[in-house]
Amino acid sequence: MLSLVPGRTPAGVSRRAFLTAGALSVGGLTIADLLRARAATPQPTRGKSVIMVYLNGGPSHLDMYDLKPDAPVEYRGEFKPTRTNVSGLDVCEHLPLHAKIADKFAVIRSMKFQQEGHTGPELYTGFLKGNRPAIGSIVSRVRGDAGVRTPLPSYVYLGDANHVGHPGFLGKSHEAYIPGEKAANLGLSKAVTLAQLGDRRSLLAAFDQTRRDLDGPRGSRVGADAFTDQALRMMTTNAARDAFDVAKEPAAARERYGKGTEFLLARRLVEAEVPVVSITPQNHGAPAKCNGQWDHHDHVFECLKAILPQYDRSVHALITDLHDRGLDKDVAVVIWGEMGRTPRVGTQRGTTGGRDHWPQAGFALLAGGGFATGQAIGATNPRGERPVGRAYTPQNVLATLYAHLGIDPQTTLPDHTGRPVYLLDDADPVHELL
Repeated sequence: MLSLVPGRTPAGVSRRAFLTAGALSVGGLTIADLLRARAATPQPTRGKSVIMVYLNGGPSHLDMYDLKPDAPVEYRGEFKPTRTNVSGLDVCEHLPLHAKIADKFAVIRSMKFQQEGHTGPELYTGFLKGNRPAIGSIVSRVRGDAGVRTPLPSYVYLGDANHVGHPGFLGKSHEAYIPGEKAANLGLSKAVTLAQLGDRRSLLAAFDQTRRDLDGPRGSRVGADAFTDQALRMMTTNAARDAFDVAKEPAAARERYGKGTEFLLARRLVEAEVPVVSITPQNHGAPAKCNGQWDHHDHVFECLKAILPQYDRSVHALITDLHDRGLDKDVAVVIWGEMGRTPRVGTQRGTTGGRDHWPQAGFALLAGGGFATGQAIGATNPRGERPVGRAYTPQNVLATLYAHLGIDPQTTLPDHTGRPVYLLDDADPVHELL
């Protein structure tokens, strides 16, 4: 049943509530109360969105976006840099499609992380500990347009549920919606006819009339019918289900993305105005010997050769598609992992051709969002061991994304004890992007 919980701010619809709304009980229709509360917030012409691509495992900065061809052989690895259409922004030779659109993205080469294991809280929240909410959960709680502008959830996650960003102290009403078979159940239930919906609507109208009578002539229930209509549309339209159906894309569009259907689905969702979509993409074609998705302690070069072509295709398709559709100002894309990899090859005991965990340096790629793209931001030392000069952290990147979403990163929210907590401790954005 979808209903308001006393004491809870009506800012988001939980994943469970989103699905069970189809039950169409009288209480389930109180989603109109949520819509009514949100309508008090003025809305922009189009909401801003973020696509976060989490390369779980720690992608090798030295072998993708920060190659060191002049370093000793045990540091530079096997791959060669290739020139892009932006002077000074070279990428790996196995990213030829990146090279054609470097003017449409920026790479931060001076990232520094706290992370040492394979979890993503620092990327989603800016913190390793403290039960902090993920950026998607923050948007669900703070930004009032989701649920009014679109029948879709505020925060959608595509990938392995073990790597989703959690709502932290905001609670389950702001957790990510994880599709799958559940998306097929969105829309109008075949077991409920439009006539039955009309009967329930009449019953709801009777309850609303009683509430208006109790409220008095100046009560807050005036105009409830419009919100009820919208709530009903959310349950009778197939728009939500269709947004998750990549089969509705033309064959040429699906071919453009290849096996990277998560990237295509993310584009469909932000086009439908979902504010935050997070992806942990699959690595199609990776040999069994490759440990995890981007966690290549050994055979790093063999593994990257296997997975970079599809990754290259997916990123190219997403960025160019957003530009072609005129979404590049409204949708920001960030691609990163929880750390980089050791500059020296074979440092972990028992390995000869791999790179170990290395939070001291890494990268973040950003595109869209109206950002100043076509640049490399920051640098590491000649062996890729640590940033030279200003080091940026996930909090700085998140501050940039919050600003894009229209949220002040110094906003405070009450934690589970009622204590006000800033969204970020370091609210300084990546200035070169702005």
